[in-house]
Formats: sequence, C-alpha cells, structure tokens
Amino acid sequence: MTGLEWLIEMIGAIRRCTHLHLLPSKAISAGITAPEATIATMRYALRRIAVVLIAIVIGCLAGLTAAARPFVDGAGRTVVIPERVTRVLAAGPPASVLLYTLAPGRMVGWVRAPRPEEKPFLAPETHGLPGYGRLTGRGNTANVEAVLALKPDLIVDVGSTAPTFVSLADRVQEQTGIPYILLDGAFAKIPETYRKLGELIGEPGRAAELAAYAETTMAEIAKAVATVPEVDRPRVYYGRGPRGLETGLAGSLNTEILEIAGARNVAASGAAGGLAAVSPEQVLGWNPDVIITLDPSFRRAMAADPLWSGIKAVREGRVYQTPTLPFGWFDSPPGVNRLIGLRWLAGLFYPSLFKQPLGETTREFYRRFYHVELTPQQVEELLRDATGEAR
Repeated sequence: MTGLEWLIEMIGAIRRCTHLHLLPSKAISAGITAPEATIATMRYALRRIAVVLIAIVIGCLAGLTAAARPFVDGAGRTVVIPERVTRVLAAGPPASVLLYTLAPGRMVGWVRAPRPEEKPFLAPETHGLPGYGRLTGRGNTANVEAVLALKPDLIVDVGSTAPTFVSLADRVQEQTGIPYILLDGAFAKIPETYRKLGELIGEPGRAAELAAYAETTMAEIAKAVATVPEVDRPRVYYGRGPRGLETGLAGSLNTEILEIAGARNVAASGAAGGLAAVSPEQVLGWNPDVIITLDPSFRRAMAADPLWSGIKAVREGRVYQTPTLPFGWFDSPPGVNRLIGLRWLAGLFYPSLFKQPLGETTREFYRRFYHVELTPQQVEELLRDATGEAR
C-alpha cells in the first residue's frame, strides 16, 4: 500500500468512527451523560483531524496532477505522461530499435528476443530481456495481459500516424491505463524523434548526441548528392522476400532512403503506397541499374535464373545484399537503423563522393548507437555481400 492509499484508508476509518455529529456543548444540553459527552468530544476532535487529513490528501493529489506532463505526440494526441519514466515498452520493431539505441536500460523487453547470431552485435545486458511480441503492424502477437505483466510506465510506437494506428493506441491505452504515444517514423524526422523521446524519458543529453549525428549524416549526404544531375542517378529496385517480388512503392517508409541516398526507385513511378507485390515482368520492364535485396537466397538465385539474368543490374554484378545484424540497414525494420544504411547506399552509388572507408563508418556507428565495439571479423561479416559483386 502506498502512502497516499494509507492516508485515504485512515480517513475512511476515522469517518466511520465519527458518525455522531453532535458537538460537545450541544451533547450536554441535550441531556447526554458525561461519559457520552466525552465520547462525543473525542469524535468531534477526530472529525477535525479528518478534515486536516483530507486537506493533506487533496494537496498530495494536486501535487501528483502537477507532476504529470501533457505530451502532444506525432498524431496530435495529447497524452498525460508520468513525471518519471523508467520502464518503457516498444509497440513494434522500429520503436524497439529507437529505444535500444537511446536508453537500453529503460527497456522492459524486446518485441522479438534477439537470435543467437544477433547477440554479439548487441549490448550484453540486453541479451536476456524477454520477448513479448508486437502490439502494432503485421503479425501483432502481444496482448493486454502481456503488456500489464511487464509494468511499463510508457508505451511507444514509431512509424505511421495514420488513423488505424491512432485507434490502436487509444484502445490499448484505455484497456491498460498506460500512456501510449505515437512518434512519426519518417526518416527525416529521426533527429526530432530522438529529442522528443529523450526529453520524455529523462535522456536529453544522449538524445541530443544521437540527433546531432543523424543531422550531420543527412546533411553531408544531401549536400553531396545535390551535385549529381537527376539523369545520372542510378535506377534501383529493392527486392524483398525469397523471390524478391515484394518492394516499396512511392511514399513507402521501407524505400524512402533510396531517394535520400541519390537513387531513383523504379517502383515509385506508379501509385503511392507501402509494401506491395510485383510481378517478374514488371521488374524486367523496369530493368534497374542496381538491385538491393534483403534475402540471401534470392541474391544467390538471380545469377542462375534466366528470368533475372538479363536484367542490367544482374549482368553488371550490381546486386547487393543489405546487412541485417543486429537490425537491417535498409529497412527490416524501417527505423533509426537506416542511418548506417544511408551511408552504405550513398557510398555504393557514388564512391568518389564518399571517401571514408565504410568499415570505419560502421565501427563508429555501432559504437555510438548499438553500444558495441566491433572486431575486424565482425565488420567483414557485415560487409561481405554488401559491397562485392553478386555470387
């Protein structure tokens, strides 16, 4: 029982003991005997004490109300946040990466527990955190009971702020009583997102450091890419899945860093949207200069498959597999992990404009964001299929 709960209980007990409303003088004039008057006097005193205690409780409640903070999230919702936030639950993978990079000590767990091959690229103290499933997005597996069992002070989601996600946030917040905020997952918003969450959970200094790194990286790449005429920018296809036939359309969070890195997304010529299935004939018609893939089996199969071997990117050996440890560099998820992917892509497309060796950039990024010091062997493992020719 908290101190406030104790006070409320005591007030209730005192009120139950003071049901006689007579004042001492009125009790005597009413013909009540001396012992009865003494009891009445005691009850009167107790009622005065109760009034004082009630005033104290009201003051405590007012203090609690003042300590809570209204926060306007990325969807324009006003959410009341506790003054002190020490336990945070990420609703989906992008939020999980954001929280890990900013404040791993405040995580209540992982959306998905790290796999054995991912753990060497993560801080040791986070290896044993539980996996609780995802509240949002495709394949959501978490439930209200799982959320309540972890006792978070705050739930954070990062990504789309469309009405579907607003409705989910409102529903979970109502069911659990836990504040649930939405933050815009757009790549350009990363610095702002870091600063907002850092202020919210008491990590403003760390957030400012990561936000500054993001701003510098974006600005340097934007400046360099701006010197390249549109006609000279490579046409790129991003193939997801074992057959490589899922991609991101115009406006998709999953492919937005292509344009930022100075490429033209061949799938952006149609309607805007998120991820979508495409046909082999569509990819053949696009005939991209470069192919980026997430799946190693798809990358290996392309060179031997007559359907793909005639495509320019395959003929010229410009098929690259995105690193995925501990998080994808391109998307998977489309979170702050894409910062290192942006530098990787820009270097692939324009090696003469980005002369710092990618290995150095990778080690610095992993040290700063992922809390690990990479060995030369780990760097080689990450970059093995990300920079060479297709095999």
